[in-house]
Amino acid sequence: MTGSLLARWRRHMGGARKTIDSDEWRRICRSSPLIDRYASVERARLRALAGAFLERKKFEGAHGLEVDDETRLLIAAQACIPILGLSLDWLDGWRSVVVYPGDFIVHRTTVDEAGVVSESDDPLSGEAWGRGPVILSLEGVREDARAERWGNLVIHEIAHKLDMCNGVANGMPPLHRDMDRARWTETWSTVFDELVGAYERGIEPWTGEYALEDPAEFFSAMSEAFFTCPMKLQRSHADLYAELRRFYRQDPAAHR
Repeated sequence: MTGSLLARWRRHMGGARKTIDSDEWRRICRSSPLIDRYASVERARLRALAGAFLERKKFEGAHGLEVDDETRLLIAAQACIPILGLSLDWLDGWRSVVVYPGDFIVHRTTVDEAGVVSESDDPLSGEAWGRGPVILSLEGVREDARAERWGNLVIHEIAHKLDMCNGVANGMPPLHRDMDRARWTETWSTVFDELVGAYERGIEPWTGEYALEDPAEFFSAMSEAFFTCPMKLQRSHADLYAELRRFYRQDPAAHR
């Protein structure tokens, strides 16, 4: 097999894969209800994807943190949940996962419509940079992995990466050929406008007000909801849930 053919074959199969020890994988599954809910066949695919993710991505600790094998696997397994029905190719174009012990500070400079410049230091638990790294708080990763509630830091940042596959984070990831762009836009715009209107009347969305910051954050927050509390999302916004089901090619509500 020629080098180019071998490279294409490896990409089709998900690339080289790190062998994940069975006992280690069982510990990760037991430690995360989000992972453990999947049927055995799906868990096997998730395990294979996580192994390929570990081979493709470089993990870096910040502020003196040493990222151990268990942490790498916990992050990799959660990162591959959104692509379980897709492929690892969706996470191409970036290399690094940077892990902080806890929240980290990001300095921001903003200019409002009047041209007034403001600066702030914002504490964050996660961030995704275009073709750059995914940055995560280890404290946040562990807390969300154990929780049985809305929200998952790793899924949120991976959703941003998927959104950015079309070049910009705007709440419109590259849609599959069998998906209708106009229906997607109408569905998301309608729900977003409804929730913004409710918030202006004093009703905070159950996903938190941060979800209403812009369409990109809204997509990531609803992706979190899709995977962590799918039945609640399906009951409250059935059309939006259906669009996410078509995009992710998964139906998490069927596992509950």
